Amino acid sequence: MPNAISALPGAVATGLAEVRELGLQGVVTLKADLAAAPVAKAVEAATDAGLPGQREILSHDKGATAWMAPDEVMLFCAYEEAEALTARLSDALKDTHHLAVNVSDARAMFSVDGPSAREVLAKLAPVDLHPDSFGPGEMRRTRLAQVPAAFWMTGPNAFRVVCFRSVARYVFDILALSAKEGGEVGYY
Repeated sequence: MPNAISALPGAVATGLAEVRELGLQGVVTLKADLAAAPVAKAVEAATDAGLPGQREILSHDKGATAWMAPDEVMLFCAYEEAEALTARLSDALKDTHHLAVNVSDARAMFSVDGPSAREVLAKLAPVDLHPDSFGPGEMRRTRLAQVPAAFWMTGPNAFRVVCFRSVARYVFDILALSAKEGGEVGYY
């Protein structure tokens, strides 16, 4: 898309954690039988990494691959690479029942970084975010307040959140409100 812009260009909120809209991101959804050898082979060839296990995200040189459901993975890459990644997957799986779609323009991504990032997300999602229960490499597909979203950790105090672009303003606003100074719960 020649004039593509992210959902909330330059949006940043600071407080207990910094919430930042991350700009254009490449996102490809692949629905298929994840236990099928051709699917695993196609994902590995496209990413140089294997398929993630349940509720797992694998980071690799080309981006990341996240488990989303028993028959779905989401592949993250540079925005300008998403069409080519979709084409490679579709070509590799041409004889296998699958659906590979570039959904980059239908998603928004945010970072939530800082020592209280766990608390910011824990106030919004029905997920046990205690460090003994959730850490880097794990993915949760859940709800943030009233909307579907998914998140994972990229470091000890760093999360990435992906949601539908249509609710990007809402997600940014609830993350910013949850990160507002004075809203500490102090659990983590």
